[in-house]
Amino acid sequence: MANQIDRKHIAERTAKILIDIEAVGARPEEPFTLTSGTKSPVYIDCRRLISFVPEREEATGFLQELVQASVEEQIDAIAGGETAGIPYAAFLSWKMGLPMLYVRKRPKGFGKDAMVEGNFTDGARVVLVEDLIFDGGSKVNFIDGLRRAGLKVNHVFTIASYGFHEEYEKTLGSIGVKVSWLTDWPTIVGVAESTGYFSPDTAHMVRGFLADPHKWSRARGGK
Repeated sequence: MANQIDRKHIAERTAKILIDIEAVGARPEEPFTLTSGTKSPVYIDCRRLISFVPEREEATGFLQELVQASVEEQIDAIAGGETAGIPYAAFLSWKMGLPMLYVRKRPKGFGKDAMVEGNFTDGARVVLVEDLIFDGGSKVNFIDGLRRAGLKVNHVFTIASYGFHEEYEKTLGSIGVKVSWLTDWPTIVGVAESTGYFSPDTAHMVRGFLADPHKWSRARGGK
């Protein structure tokens, strides 16, 4: 039976860590353009976390708790997506004493033309670890690569999420994959506003974006 964990504490503490290391920012007047082409008033740079040792250790511990609370079956390996997911897969696989793999965005184009790197057997059960999830589209590509290599993957875990549950159900739920994360933007906004990191006006703008990101983006020339 899966372990019970305090998800609210984990979400709020992870949000505070990301804020404290300045991995979170808002720029409503000059929106950021995400990989998907969506305009966003906020960003999270989870890559910064890898350079802060106590904080990344705490976050890795939270990831382990989340994985153990979410996955009923045996896990044979931890996979990271190129490139941002690779360090987190390394941290987590070391902490859990499991083999690590990584999956490329596309086959490397020479040699064995592999998309998945590492040693594994056909039918091995893996979980995919990533830094951030927006709409889930890029995760589908990684999961397809893992499955084509003969691996079984039904779970994605991320440090942070935009919290778009309906989007994830369309992109990942439809292929039998569950998404879990340590913290999300609704939590981050609340912590940022309560600590004075975001002004009330900025927090209001971000919540407006989160309520309908595509409408907010299109109104500003994005996807």
